[in-house]
Amino acid sequence: MRVTRPMLALAGAVAVLALAGCGTGDGDKEQVPPTATGSLEHLAAEAKCDPNMQTDADTIRQALCGKGEGKYVLATFSTDRGQREWINTAKDYGGHYLVGRKWVAVGHEDVVTALRGTLGGTLEEGIDHSGGGHDGHHG
Repeated sequence: MRVTRPMLALAGAVAVLALAGCGTGDGDKEQVPPTATGSLEHLAAEAKCDPNMQTDADTIRQALCGKGEGKYVLATFSTDRGQREWINTAKDYGGHYLVGRKWVAVGHEDVVTALRGTLGGTLEEGIDHSGGGHDGHHG
């Protein structure tokens, strides 16, 4: 079976929905190291993760890391463009993202914030579709 971009985006979106939740990040209080680079296995080793491979295709490699509330998705991409397209599609489903060059980690805000202390990278947030702007007034 050939893996297509829409299938990969859907798989990523499902992972985001499964892992997305409310967090209470305290911002950038710690020194952020230079952004890590390398293969999925190298990044996982840096993060002390034993990766559970979910997708192993030419354009994307994706694994689950961590356990319980500390679970996150770690994905690597063959191109910068493929990474950005995946992130832009996945962000429509909400979630919290730690982004490096040709890699992304997706999970609860506190998990990706903590991971940033190891892997560096930039924090990005998906679109919140919770409808929090409703004030309860009618008519």
